Amino acid sequence: MTSAAKSPIGGHVTVAGGLATGGLKYAAEIGAEAIQVFVSNPRGWALSAGKSDEDTKLRESGVPAYVHATYLINFGSPTEETLKKSVDSTRHALSRGADIGALGVVVHTGSAVSQSYDDAMRQIHEHLLPLLDEIPEDGPDLLLEPMAGQGAMLCATVQQLGPYFDALDRHPRIGVCLDTCHAFAAGHDLTAEDGVKETLDALVDTVGAERLKLIHANDSKDPCGSAKDRHEHIGAGQIGERPFAELFRHPAAAGVPFIIETPSWNPDLHRQDIDTLKRLRDR
Repeated sequence: MTSAAKSPIGGHVTVAGGLATGGLKYAAEIGAEAIQVFVSNPRGWALSAGKSDEDTKLRESGVPAYVHATYLINFGSPTEETLKKSVDSTRHALSRGADIGALGVVVHTGSAVSQSYDDAMRQIHEHLLPLLDEIPEDGPDLLLEPMAGQGAMLCATVQQLGPYFDALDRHPRIGVCLDTCHAFAAGHDLTAEDGVKETLDALVDTVGAERLKLIHANDSKDPCGSAKDRHEHIGAGQIGERPFAELFRHPAAAGVPFIIETPSWNPDLHRQDIDTLKRLRDR
């Protein structure tokens, strides 16, 4: 285990064979110090029940764990059925996160689709805020993940987190999951001199200190401002290694876990990504 001041580095793990059995096995194979898991189909609405023995094993493992909720969740949707299913899926992810002792549940910030931005934000206040009050004291925080900027996305730049936090009354149980590929695609040039510092400084100025709870460490196949969410292995994309090294040095990221979501389920490539980040962290 790493010290509190040193960011744990891990990855999104496959849970084939069981949430703990499969997830912890893959984590060991790639050298992960923290993990992220799906607790239901990430591309569907089905709400999967957990297995108590697997939940207990993962909870007692001591490995920092995070849940990524289904990609379909969208509290800004004008479609009533999507909105209802978003509520149900988020409540389920938070409940399952509590079962496994997860520190956070990651939810994409969503899109207004065909309605106005203001109407979408009112829905977030009305439907997402009550779920935050349901989180038990020892339950996971809800981590908002800004998007890459495509379409009518409600939040892509870190500055756009401000109105989102306001819509949720800046509730103490919300945090931020910053995806480096998304941020780069949304226009934060992490490769520029002081680009990482300016981005994280703006994040702190917008939502306050200690709201950054998780970093999705992904390089980008596409250039800055592309609005394209296409992940690449660390150092092999348009971001390169240096910005990741700078992320580790910024006070806002001190102790914050880094989770890779790089392409494929190739454990050799995932181990290489994690080894690269550990090298950048420790040098």
